[in-house]
Amino acid sequence: MMANEHTEMNINADADIPGNNHLSNPVEDDTIEKLEAEVAEQKDKYLRLFAEFDNFKRRTAKERNELIQTAGKDVIVSLLEVLDDCDRAEKQMQTSDDINQIKEGVQLVFNKLRNTLQSKGVKAMESINSAFDVEKHEAITEVPAGPDMEGKVVDEIEKGYYLNDKLIRFAKVVVGS
Repeated sequence: MMANEHTEMNINADADIPGNNHLSNPVEDDTIEKLEAEVAEQKDKYLRLFAEFDNFKRRTAKERNELIQTAGKDVIVSLLEVLDDCDRAEKQMQTSDDINQIKEGVQLVFNKLRNTLQSKGVKAMESINSAFDVEKHEAITEVPAGPDMEGKVVDEIEKGYYLNDKLIRFAKVVVGS
């Protein structure tokens, strides 16, 4: 009976040992199915994330374009009041001969314009009698000046301006030499 016991030996006896897979072992099929399901899930997550990012890019580009188109709206609306005052002053100049009254009206319009721009963050640069600075000034010409004005701004052709403490226009100046 000993010989008979050896012949009835299970040929898949070592199937439960890790690393040994046989044809009758279904573990490999389950692993492949699990891996394929995981890959499909990761691919779906990737596609959704990519689509979400693409939507984000489109939305921010649209918002940016809208912001650029309407960025100056606030300033323009506030300047319309000054324009209305200019129209009234022009009308007054055509009907009045009183020079002092016209000067006073025009000065009021100028002050309103300056105050409106200042409220929006625009500030004029003070250049005259300051040292010439290539970061803020653009030298138009040099003129002979005394030793105390050498290298300093003698005259200002165009004012320089800051917007919220950021230089937006260089001052065009005459420098003493």
